[in-house]
Amino acid sequence: MAEIENNNAMLEALDSIKQVNVGDVVKGKVLQIDDDRQAIVGIEDAGVEGIVPANQLSTKPVDDINEVVKVGDVLDLVVISKIGSDKENGSYLLSHRRLEAMKVWNEIQKKFEDGETITAKVTQAVKGGLVVDAGVRGFVPASMITDHYVEDLKQFVGQELEFKIIEIEPSENRLILSHKEIVKEQHEAAAKKVFNELAAGDVIEGKVARMTNFGAFIDLGGVDGLVHVSEISYDHVDKPSDVLSAGQEVKVKVLSVDPERERISLSIKQTLPGPWDDIEEKAAEGTVLDGTVKRLTSFGAFVEVFPGVEGLVHISQISHKHIATPADVLKAGQEVKVKVINVDPAQQRLGLSIKALEEKPEGEENNNNRGNRGNRRPRRNNYATDAPEEESGFTLGDLIGDELKNAGK
Repeated sequence: MAEIENNNAMLEALDSIKQVNVGDVVKGKVLQIDDDRQAIVGIEDAGVEGIVPANQLSTKPVDDINEVVKVGDVLDLVVISKIGSDKENGSYLLSHRRLEAMKVWNEIQKKFEDGETITAKVTQAVKGGLVVDAGVRGFVPASMITDHYVEDLKQFVGQELEFKIIEIEPSENRLILSHKEIVKEQHEAAAKKVFNELAAGDVIEGKVARMTNFGAFIDLGGVDGLVHVSEISYDHVDKPSDVLSAGQEVKVKVLSVDPERERISLSIKQTLPGPWDDIEEKAAEGTVLDGTVKRLTSFGAFVEVFPGVEGLVHISQISHKHIATPADVLKAGQEVKVKVINVDPAQQRLGLSIKALEEKPEGEENNNNRGNRGNRRPRRNNYATDAPEEESGFTLGDLIGDELKNAGK
């Protein structure tokens, strides 16, 4: 009778031993850490041991196995394969990482089905796109990173970005993501807000987003506006990158808003003090200034004395000697000293003289209108043709005033 009871107890004990098969999810208690490379675990209710390599402990890189597990920890594990033989106590290869990954795939799958987005960190820039860590490996094709071409993808490494799930296939470990879809949605929302609130004449803050040869695009908070190169400064600017840099904070004035074409025209220079502001103080009558000859006409030379401020040196004010045209003694780009002889802030006009700073030679006429004395009438320049008011910025009276005075003598 006792023998029968012992046999029954042995049979019950054998029946209670859990069979371990590949793919089973089991619990394993860490028995020891082997050479800091793997954990030896006892599989609960199975009476056998298993091995968990360091790279199978977590979905994240494991630098030190002792920081991830310690003796006595109980882990949820999935059976990858059987190793060794029955004589070696039926050891198994186990993975905690794969079990974690399975849970992550299930979570991402649900978000995909519900139309939700995920947030993941960019870990690597590779040929053709970005690799991200979403708990499992995800890939972002270069064409799905943002809404414009990006030459250097490395700038995204280390950033946490929001992504839309484009394609998911857990059995093939394939997860395709798009940040461009998020950028597009953000742009549409920002554009609607900006175009509803922005109006011509507004002065706002922005950030230089990118530059071209013809201007700079300013980020106004999700929407870019263009500052044409001519609106950057009152000084001449060859190219925007000479005076601006990407990421620079700037103040801009809104020149125009076109919601239908999603275009915003901006100006930086119109937020700066105007070149003619305080001109009566900067260029009072009698002041001597350094200037640069900008252009020559038949009736005089236009000289820039301050950025954006040009004054006219009438031909009669160029030299005490008679000259046929200003080009006889001056050329564009030449540095000259000039004396202010009149200033009109309201009309933004500045009369200048070069000869007023030169000593008058003996016997020379007082102006450039010397003609043969006698019966011939002195020649008068055709200022109406030579100096149209809309081009010179000076009225006909301004230009022929001295001539009329001399004619009456």
